[in-house]
Amino acid sequence: MTESSARWVKSSYSENGGQCIEWAPEHALDTGEFLIRDSKKPNGPHLALTAGAWSGLVGFAKTHG
Repeated sequence: MTESSARWVKSSYSENGGQCIEWAPEHALDTGEFLIRDSKKPNGPHLALTAGAWSGLVGFAKTHG
């Protein structure tokens, strides 16, 4: 799977139209690379994170969200 063909998913917490990110779960499973992007700019840039960085981001969001 390439980055351009990735299926992007929004968090279930993003129902209110707030500031949200999307991620590409199948890409992560296939490659171990976690892609994230701004849900309001789907054609904009994205970040590619390691599993450790993704885990840290999710942990930070849970603690400070």
